[in-house]
Amino acid sequence: MSESPFQTEPNPRDQAPQYVLPLVVRVEKSAPPARTDALETAARAVLVLLCDERSLGDGAWARAVRDWQDARIRKVVRRARGAEWRRAEALDGITVGGKTAEVRVFPPVPLDGWPKDLARLQVSGTDLDDPEPPAAADPAVPVIWLNPELRMSAGKAMAQAGHGAQLAWWELSEEERDAWRASGFALAVRTADPARWRELTTSGLPLVRDAGFTEIPPGSATVVADHPALRTR
Repeated sequence: MSESPFQTEPNPRDQAPQYVLPLVVRVEKSAPPARTDALETAARAVLVLLCDERSLGDGAWARAVRDWQDARIRKVVRRARGAEWRRAEALDGITVGGKTAEVRVFPPVPLDGWPKDLARLQVSGTDLDDPEPPAAADPAVPVIWLNPELRMSAGKAMAQAGHGAQLAWWELSEEERDAWRASGFALAVRTADPARWRELTTSGLPLVRDAGFTEIPPGSATVVADHPALRTR
């Protein structure tokens, strides 16, 4: 597996200008999204941005995406409702919908350069729930496995799911990427049971270790990206 930009050891990436990928989840009081659907939608939103034509080559977002990926790969999830959401939708970005969730992803911005309509949004308040336990993941679909020993807010877990999807994307061939894109970036996010988690962390599959800026200790293993194309490598 290639070097992870999510590691916590001293790294030349720390010397580069630091950028963050903003994601905003719509959380209306009357109809909040289901937690698992929000996590899955956030992961798909990251992939949609990575392969958008504006993020590639000479696209309008390409420089920002390159600068972001040359540094620590940071993502921050904020919540919006009502007029806040409408203002977020008016900004340059992409809205990705799930069964119950809507997540808007924006091109990367400097850590201290958030657009004011995003900077004023709250990070807290994304403690979402699942109305019922999610079904078992289809083994033919990529699965982002969450560490069962960590307690993360939905917003934090959404960012980690996005990290995992991004690491898996980087490991795939162009043919494998094309197939995933053609599926609409089908994926599942599930919490592993402890025995399965121990297997996953030693499997060689992409593993995210958090920098520890919020909620959890630095170096914590948060997710493993279990893409079928990577299981036999």
